[in-house]
Amino acid sequence: MKLLTGLVFCSLVLGVSSRSFFSFLGEAFDGARDMWRAYSDMREANYIGSDKYFHARGNYDAAKRGPGGAWAAEVIT
Repeated sequence: MKLLTGLVFCSLVLGVSSRSFFSFLGEAFDGARDMWRAYSDMREANYIGSDKYFHARGNYDAAKRGPGGAWAAEVIT
């Protein structure tokens, strides 16, 4: 658990090095929200085999937010 926490913290610090901390956190929060929206849409659709589409859509939407969203998509995935 300590190793996982350390890896998440290091990736957060490396992702923030080029931008302000608060904009990165905002992008990460919005990216996580995009991932959650894709997951809830997948649950609502309830089609067999549609998980790959919704997973890719959530990653794409989150990554469009910027470095914070891309980081959130990578961590959640």
